[in-house]
Amino acid sequence: MSRSEAISHVSRHFESGAFQAVLRRRVGLRTESQNPDAQAALTGYLSDEIAPALGAMGFTCDIVENPEADMPPMLIGERVEAVGLPTVLIYGHGDVVNGDAANWTDARSPWELCTDGDSWYGRGTADNKGQHSINLAALASVLATRGRLGFNAKVIIEMGEEVGSPGLDAVCARYADRLAADLLIASDGPRQRAAAPTMFLGSRGALHFRLRVSNAFGARHSGNWGGVLANPATVLANALASLVDGSGRIRVNGLLPPPIPPRVRELVASLEVGADEGDPPLSQGWGEPGLSDAERVYAWNTLEVLAMQAGNVGRPVSAIPGSAEAVCQLRFVVGTDWLNARELLIAHLRREGFENVDVTIEASGSATRLDPDHPWSKWAEASIAATSGKPVTILPNLGGTIPNECFATTLGLATVWIPHSYPNCRQHAPDEHLLGSVAHESLQIMAGLFWDMGESGHTVRETLRASTKR
Repeated sequence: MSRSEAISHVSRHFESGAFQAVLRRRVGLRTESQNPDAQAALTGYLSDEIAPALGAMGFTCDIVENPEADMPPMLIGERVEAVGLPTVLIYGHGDVVNGDAANWTDARSPWELCTDGDSWYGRGTADNKGQHSINLAALASVLATRGRLGFNAKVIIEMGEEVGSPGLDAVCARYADRLAADLLIASDGPRQRAAAPTMFLGSRGALHFRLRVSNAFGARHSGNWGGVLANPATVLANALASLVDGSGRIRVNGLLPPPIPPRVRELVASLEVGADEGDPPLSQGWGEPGLSDAERVYAWNTLEVLAMQAGNVGRPVSAIPGSAEAVCQLRFVVGTDWLNARELLIAHLRREGFENVDVTIEASGSATRLDPDHPWSKWAEASIAATSGKPVTILPNLGGTIPNECFATTLGLATVWIPHSYPNCRQHAPDEHLLGSVAHESLQIMAGLFWDMGESGHTVRETLRASTKR
């Protein structure tokens, strides 16, 4: 049996409709982690869907309790073929955001896989049921073709990624020995463009914080008190403008990243952002001056105002509001002083004269980035190029944020992410969809990658071991 036969095997799996049937069943499971009534569905996805699929491939599976109270469990699966073989850890998440059924178009349901040309609609098709289903199907094809994988495989599937992956890092720490591996291979997020096979080596971090301005006496009539009482909404608007200007440029020096490394600049130099059909038009003159669009997305920091509120916009009254608040998000790359963000923000606001703005950090996740010239990165790039016959787009990190810190830092793994979606997939929105053509190509890419792990993974591992002994 050969590499090409494994790729042919997974192609037949796609062309027969078998892959689509599996995805249709999984999309039909309402695994909304934001829904407190979905606990049974979240657990059932692991016990009734993923565990049997892995069991059929010879994996031993355990559903482990989440150390965070009232959070869904996770699944750990292991197939150890021989001590001494290279080991791959595969990650995915089976939860989805709320279905938002009322806003899907053309009478589509988020819980029914619906095809329209190349588009496969349904909640989770792109994020993340379709993506981890591709990886598991490719794994099964290598096993069916070779009779063995030729490496040890471990799988961790969580059910809380869409609510911030609560407990994932703690589970990785608790089960570090069971999850020990040479490399993480996972899939989430979009390709850089639909037709471009892509790999990214980490992600930007994310820091959510809330600004609040209030007075001690509540709302007051705007005619009787306007001009002599500070308006919390006006104060907040100006405080926000001191953080990020009207062109999207961050004005807090401490929240800026270090200079872009030459290798990162080289990787993103030729990338186009927003070039696929259906992508929104880019805003001219927006963001950090002197950078390309790709550098702004993949190599720099952005500060966004996600939500703001003062008074009642739907039914306003003639009163100075008693309070105003805004939720903001900093997306940041490796090297940013994000752990001191609250102190940096407070010091900046005080210098700007905003003494009464409260700053609360609500959530955060670290930035990660594997060296683009790491042996595992070069190995994966060569494998993907050999299968697809295309140049591989290598992103130093995803523009968004994924739970990679627990793998890169807690488990100390090299991390390679190979996305199977595309920028206009509408993830988290109505009409989420996967492209069938991308799914087909991705199945082939992953079958080739897993085949190559059994053939040459040990060579990469020994090269790394030799380099650490020097």
